[in-house]
Amino acid sequence: MQSVSAFFCLSGSDIVQWMQKNLNIEDQVEALHLGTLMAAHGYFFPISDHVLMLKDDGTFYRFQTPYFWPSNCWEPENTDYAVYLCKRTMQNKARLELADYEAESLARLQRAFARKWEFIFMQAEAQAKVDKKRDKIERKILDSQERAFWDVHRPVPGCVNTTEADIKKSSRMKQPHKTRKSVYGLQNDIRSHSPTHTAAPEVKEPTEDELRNQIQLWQTQLDRHRLKMSKVAESLLSFSEQYIEYDPFFTTPEPSNPWISDDVTSWELEASKEAGQQRVKRWGFCFDEVLKDPVGREQFLRFLESEFSSENLRFWLAVQELKKRPIREVPSRVQEIWDEFLASGAPSAINVDSRSYDKTTQNIKDPGRYAFQDAQEHIYKLMKSDSYSRFIRSSAYQEMLQAKKKVKPLKQHEINHFKLKTIQMKRLTKFVLFVYIV
Repeated sequence: MQSVSAFFCLSGSDIVQWMQKNLNIEDQVEALHLGTLMAAHGYFFPISDHVLMLKDDGTFYRFQTPYFWPSNCWEPENTDYAVYLCKRTMQNKARLELADYEAESLARLQRAFARKWEFIFMQAEAQAKVDKKRDKIERKILDSQERAFWDVHRPVPGCVNTTEADIKKSSRMKQPHKTRKSVYGLQNDIRSHSPTHTAAPEVKEPTEDELRNQIQLWQTQLDRHRLKMSKVAESLLSFSEQYIEYDPFFTTPEPSNPWISDDVTSWELEASKEAGQQRVKRWGFCFDEVLKDPVGREQFLRFLESEFSSENLRFWLAVQELKKRPIREVPSRVQEIWDEFLASGAPSAINVDSRSYDKTTQNIKDPGRYAFQDAQEHIYKLMKSDSYSRFIRSSAYQEMLQAKKKVKPLKQHEINHFKLKTIQMKRLTKFVLFVYIV
């Protein structure tokens, strides 16, 4: 079995060394980062866990079959995921047992597809029968590759989904024709290019060809700004499912809802410096969740310090704090931020583009609370697109998330049940002593 594993697997350190040698990468950290991006998109995956990141150690990795490569540009449906989870329940439970989040997803999908669940079950059963006919080692490899595929498209909670399409980007389609926004401007533009157009003051009725061209241009303009309702619905459902446990209308907060019970313990836990499992999990939803949480900002700052880029977050926080300063303190504070982060030879110089730098240089001549707005937006996008994704995939965050999962507080009804049992035992003890004495 050891020889078979060595034949199909490579260690993380071997992959890093191969990339440095064959891709001419001198920096080992850069090679590790590039490998992590490839793992996050599913081109190879670890066989021991489901966190798609590359580690420079003896962790074994297996290459994904080309059929499951994301470059094939096919997106699985929720019904495909339901078939996969259902099939997993029919197979070797010791090796392919569903994780907690997978079991929750299966239950949710079973409710959503209740009408056609029989068809999904039949598909899963047929696939399970085909898998049983394969060789044991081949079946094990195919199972790991299929599971790695779903780790990319339905990742573990807290991991970034690299396959999610941005709604704003998906609405920016190619512009075959540059049209005017005004309907009248569009009509005048068509007439100005029409051979029948004259300079006569009277309004002429458009010809059939002009009307057809006008309708075609309107249709093109509508197509450019139209977004499939299915995508909007999927995004809304995904958002609702993600935040449902944080909504007190649907999920009762622990230990109780302060708006109903007048017990502010829940608010105190949210404001405490010790982040609970729910708070740590929420940091993985989006970058803004990290910035909103004081503990999240502190942990993210530590991560940036390990990457020698903490000046980005410190600049962003300084600009946020500037917006709340009294107006008499703004000019001096603007100069302090400029000297620390943007001036020539600044001790904590940040990297901004030339447009943002030129705009900021003009703004500080008349300093105001929003003098660094352009530079702050640039740094925000830089941290969101680069540093945040690495922070979520970092071993520090994953270890903190797993550690918080291990310590699970008792629910309120469990505490009440324990108190009731304690009272009953005391009463029973008193009764037994009374009977014994009598």
